[in-house]
Amino acid sequence: MAAGRRVPPHGDGGAVLLRGRFSPGPSPGPAAWSVALTERELQVLRPGGPDAALRLADCVGSAAFPSGPAAACFSLVGYPFRKARWGSPARQRLQRTFRVSQHPNAEENLRIAQAWSQRIRELSLPAAPTRDGVSYGLLPRPCRALVLLNPQSGAGRALEDFQAVVQPMLADADIAATVFVTERPHHAQEKVRDEDLSQWDVLVVMSGDGLLHEVLNGLMERPDWEEALQTPLCILPGGSGNALAASINYYAGNDHVAKKKLLTNCTFILCKGLHAPMDLVSLSTASGKRFFSFLGFGWGFIADVDIDSEKYRRLGNARFTLGTLQCLVRLRVYQGRLSYLPAATEPGTPRDRKAPARRAAPTAGTEAPSGHGALPADTLLVPLGQPVPPHWVVVPEEEFVCVYAIYQSHLGTNLLMAPAARLHDGCIHLFYVGAGISRVALLKIFLAMGRGTHLDLNCPHLHCVPVRAFRLEPRGSAGIMTVDGEALACEPVQGQIHGHMCRVVTAS
Repeated sequence: MAAGRRVPPHGDGGAVLLRGRFSPGPSPGPAAWSVALTERELQVLRPGGPDAALRLADCVGSAAFPSGPAAACFSLVGYPFRKARWGSPARQRLQRTFRVSQHPNAEENLRIAQAWSQRIRELSLPAAPTRDGVSYGLLPRPCRALVLLNPQSGAGRALEDFQAVVQPMLADADIAATVFVTERPHHAQEKVRDEDLSQWDVLVVMSGDGLLHEVLNGLMERPDWEEALQTPLCILPGGSGNALAASINYYAGNDHVAKKKLLTNCTFILCKGLHAPMDLVSLSTASGKRFFSFLGFGWGFIADVDIDSEKYRRLGNARFTLGTLQCLVRLRVYQGRLSYLPAATEPGTPRDRKAPARRAAPTAGTEAPSGHGALPADTLLVPLGQPVPPHWVVVPEEEFVCVYAIYQSHLGTNLLMAPAARLHDGCIHLFYVGAGISRVALLKIFLAMGRGTHLDLNCPHLHCVPVRAFRLEPRGSAGIMTVDGEALACEPVQGQIHGHMCRVVTAS
């Protein structure tokens, strides 16, 4: 409840739908309060005290139950933002219970309590909008969730945090969680590949980004992969980087937060139950491997930091700070050829004006047919052994400190790399840093990335261009490549965006 606010008869919450006088709490009280329910909030007028209102947008559940021989109660649970002692406001649990006892008949009191509880639940569910042709969906209630949890991810607290933070919130929201604890690499991939998904309404990943990469590629190994990808996915931060979780929090319009504040925000989004399409990127390597990626592909400095800092994973997100400093000391330059297919130019689309580019030599394109059960064809790509198509751009520089193709806003909890990115924008945000950049300039870029202002530095070595497909051909096998934070052997690779391939829990 937001105390100290005077609530007028209709308040700011719209017309009153239900009105009654109830005692606070499950036990008999000395005085009844006037309670009104509108489309947007529950309003309470306390005699002789401050009035209060609870926004239904913050409410995750409500229940009705008998109380004593003749009375009944209804309660609601919300997670409004409250001021924290330091940093951004944090969502905190708030439960309010009201006692219904105006009738001598216990059944009639219970009927009234149930009517209020049901109406509160209905009004607390968010509307599933359609925006720019994108249809949102809503998880059912009750909801069945399979939680895939890696107890070793990040600082090793995922299971403890799930039990302390997540599980009580899911219970409030009528989400029944079945936890599957992974015991080895690719365990989650095998689980979802063979699972009967009709048992579940949502697949929840409580780990870092690497476990979601496993889950996605396990779903893509199924013969019914198209149907399987319609089961909404949810990411809860339990790792070190937590890039997708930070992106989901950012798309929701929340303040930048980390650790348990971020976990609470993401769990609240799950409790509200909205889901929307998410783009995936298909990556193919010269050795014939194919991956589906939701976050990003890296080569050079960022990939070096990600993999070299693995030995510090018990430090949590601080591992990346330490890894960055170490990689700055031994700054490397990598040689290779980078090509890309620019995204369609639209008003407001950021363009790279720093990188003059030459056009690739003409070549014929190929398209692979897509049938029932067949994986989606990469119709924008030609085989890696052939030159890129003539309408592609070949970057003239062939010495790089870093190349990173990202499709979400955040590279990590504290790194807002692509502020314009969205779940389903049909775009890969291709960043590359050319050789010759100083250590100080590179450090400034990463410090500014914490606020998403790195492009405002106008560094001549940093380039960002929106693309639909790209190809990277390193010279030799030196260096580290990563996909969604997982290491790959260094070899030629190319990728293209596939729009609206899966669904992910998000806010509106």
